[in-house]
Amino acid sequence: MGSSEPAGNTYDKSFIQPSMDKFEVESLSKNLVSNGCVDFRGRTANKLATGGWKASPFIIVNEVAERLAFFAIAVNMVAYLVFEMHQSLPTAATHVSDWIGAAYVLTIFGAFMADAYLGRFKTIILFSCIYAVGMVLLTLSASIDSLRPPICTARPCILATNDQTAFLYGALALIALGTGGIKPCVSSFGADQFDEADEKEAQKKYAFFNWFFFAINMGALFGITLLVYIEEKAGWVWGFGIPTAAMLSSLIVLAVGIPFYRYQKPMGSPFTRFLQVIVASVRNHCRGVEVGSEDDLYEVKTKESNILGASKLPYTAQYKFLDKAAVVTNSEANTNNRWRLCTVTQVEEFKSFIRVLPIWASTIALSLSFSQISTFFTSQARIMDRSLGPNYKIPAGSITVFSPISTLILVPIYEKLIVPILRKHNGHPRGITSLQRMGVGLFVSIFAMGSAALVEKKRRDDSMPLTMSVFWLLPQIFIMGSAEVFTYVGQLEFFYNEATDGTRSISSAMFLSEIGIGSWLTLP
Repeated sequence: MGSSEPAGNTYDKSFIQPSMDKFEVESLSKNLVSNGCVDFRGRTANKLATGGWKASPFIIVNEVAERLAFFAIAVNMVAYLVFEMHQSLPTAATHVSDWIGAAYVLTIFGAFMADAYLGRFKTIILFSCIYAVGMVLLTLSASIDSLRPPICTARPCILATNDQTAFLYGALALIALGTGGIKPCVSSFGADQFDEADEKEAQKKYAFFNWFFFAINMGALFGITLLVYIEEKAGWVWGFGIPTAAMLSSLIVLAVGIPFYRYQKPMGSPFTRFLQVIVASVRNHCRGVEVGSEDDLYEVKTKESNILGASKLPYTAQYKFLDKAAVVTNSEANTNNRWRLCTVTQVEEFKSFIRVLPIWASTIALSLSFSQISTFFTSQARIMDRSLGPNYKIPAGSITVFSPISTLILVPIYEKLIVPILRKHNGHPRGITSLQRMGVGLFVSIFAMGSAALVEKKRRDDSMPLTMSVFWLLPQIFIMGSAEVFTYVGQLEFFYNEATDGTRSISSAMFLSEIGIGSWLTLP
């Protein structure tokens, strides 16, 4: 009896317990992400406790608040500069176009900080705080009389002093800087919440891009309609104060989601790695180095690449000149000096960045078309009949509301109806590829600009152009919004998917910088 009990214990420990331990380990490993993300404690993220749609709503709320604030300012800042700061209309329009352009071009700086030093989440938090400070200063500019010139009672109006102008421009600069930090990181951070190696989560990631774009336009809708109306009826203090409160509240919401997020660690400066590839390849070319075969190229022997947190990339034969950066010319040389010898992964990372540049350049024209909504289309509205019934006149800045409305209508239709039909027809998980989606958007935008040209011709030929209804602009704005549904989300998907682990934010910033360039190229 005494000997049977130990035998039972031995049986339990030698067979059942190791098997259970193995089962628990395998079960746990299946629940861990494979994309290198960690939870807020620094451990490999667990799919059951983090990421996915548990984390995404907090990220989307932050973007809704940022877009609400940005559009509330963008559509009415020309009026504020003209009526409150006493600038001329052309000067004010130029300043607003320059400000919008700077906000989007600054995304490259924000992306650099995220990829190189801070990580996406810390970058979003930091630049959201900067954004909120700018909003507070803008609200103070509207509420404190000494920060604006006196009310104009007779022409010529007293212009704003240098100090008053500097205070306002300082507030707008902080908002632009905040936008530059938030925009390239928030979509990538949202996509980080879905593990691409998991088929179910990969599908949810593409759905996230659509609903993220839906949320952007929800914020734009409220900014263009509700806040523009409040600015006209209740004054600038309320018009700027409400989005300021929304931005501060979104910071709290974003912080609440900390336990649910998946975090990618910063991987160092991609621009430094790009420069190292250029320097090493040029140096070896000047020394007469030739690339023999793939076996001649240097790669670290570890499972992961030498780029912290990034997976190794397979060799491609494109842009073979750059391969010279990875040729080992001296087997006894220091292989850790990346200015002399780069790894295959580092070279391939630079090649991936180069490959998206033609797509980036070709879609600048579309950004130029989109920028017409806040410039040319709004200018058309100002000199047309904006009456809606006998007692209400639509603000000129609100006429662009038809663009986000078309988006809010089409995104659910596309996601729930069109994608399943296309998927069933051609077998593609997203119905059509990202490039095809962008092509559809480019094609549709042609009709939007054609409609705008026809309406403008009709307005100029009309003997009483001021009586022409502003609703003539509805088709061109609605069609442009439809084009954006295809192109914007297609670009989000394309630039994220083509980016490597260490260049996600930079790639998103490249796409967003198009909007800034389009704004700069638009003549107000």
